[in-house]
Amino acid sequence: MKTCEKTKIAVIGLGYVGLPLSLEFSDHFAVVGFDISEKRIKELNNNTDITKETSRTEIQGRIKYSNDGENGVFFTNILKSISDCSVFIITVPTPIDHLKNPDLSQLIAASEMVGSVLDKGDVVIYESTTFPGCTEEICVPALEKASGLVYNQDFFVGYSPERINPGDKKNTLPSIIKVTSGSNEETAEFVDNLYARIISAGTYKAPSIKVAEASKAIENAQRDLNISFVNELAIIFEKLNIDTNDVLEAAGSKWNFLKFKPGLVGGHCIDVDPYYLAYKAQQASYQPNVILSGRNVNSNMGKFVASKVIKLMNGKGLIINKTKTLILGFTFKENCPDFRNTKVIDIYNELQEFGSKVNIFDPWVNAQDVADSYNIKVFSNLKEITTKYDAVILAVTHDHFCIFDFLKYKKENGIIYNCKGIVNRNIVNARL
Repeated sequence: MKTCEKTKIAVIGLGYVGLPLSLEFSDHFAVVGFDISEKRIKELNNNTDITKETSRTEIQGRIKYSNDGENGVFFTNILKSISDCSVFIITVPTPIDHLKNPDLSQLIAASEMVGSVLDKGDVVIYESTTFPGCTEEICVPALEKASGLVYNQDFFVGYSPERINPGDKKNTLPSIIKVTSGSNEETAEFVDNLYARIISAGTYKAPSIKVAEASKAIENAQRDLNISFVNELAIIFEKLNIDTNDVLEAAGSKWNFLKFKPGLVGGHCIDVDPYYLAYKAQQASYQPNVILSGRNVNSNMGKFVASKVIKLMNGKGLIINKTKTLILGFTFKENCPDFRNTKVIDIYNELQEFGSKVNIFDPWVNAQDVADSYNIKVFSNLKEITTKYDAVILAVTHDHFCIFDFLKYKKENGIIYNCKGIVNRNIVNARL
């Protein structure tokens, strides 16, 4: 196995996880950032990151336009450019299919691609979220088949689950403890030392790849369950005519009460990862009722919000199929452009189905990308909003909305619904 000092690293996939990783490693190593998207490579070579996770300055200071052995990062979509690398870090997405089962197609394809250029002594590290056992049971055979090499004899494997929090400028890659693991003791030490070069918060070496995989799966499953609990409380308290946030603030006066808030749960992690854990549990002949029950609650919160807004408009004497609704925010979370698995679409679809004409305003998203994905128009500039609405729904708490003039865009007899807690309580009709 090669030493860290002689390492040339290929990072496969340059999204929210892979790009920050490429840039951090490039301060210490020669890095090839690979992505199959020619568009993405052109953007990065123009010092532009559409995810807004990194700045133009951060890219400019590290980018190279030649694939040499010097520190820095070379961006490419040409496979042969990674053939002389000795460490391959795979960060491709791991979504779910229409049946809520793991979709490993991108992970397998990336493994086969890396396997085609794998040499003896090389190390492949996976960061993509998976279920326990996936790396060794699914990915390793793909590497062996494509390379003709033998696992733990000719090449070695590590796993270090990503912990990126999109939109978070405080808890960035170097400041979050990194879990590491390897296919044997020597590899585990190599992987741990490699990440220790870029992670100022330190590393945690797990005893096995399966443990590292499981640790990531339960991180998001735990958060999902905690949010599902308060979301269920919101449903109950709505029926009892009690303000959920009032209850949570009262309960939160005790030192050991966990201060979670109700809300929409989407994105590519919390909305997905529990299904990976559930899938593996079911393979082991166990039905994970708690995990799936929590998922069911969270999956239906968009429809719950829409139904509440409809009831409020009915209470004002409004005819729903003659109303106009403005939804503020479309991304899956605040202050980031990522709208993968956003639950705001559920609010939109439900209101549309009842006949309300719905507009969406979100200054963070690329309107064309939303149109391509959902066939709906999103306003990205306030100047596009030229009317007042019967209902204004704050769905995502972008910083832009902290100073938003809600009353300016609400009809006199209209309502304001607050999915989050940043709107002045005196002007809202209800909140989640």
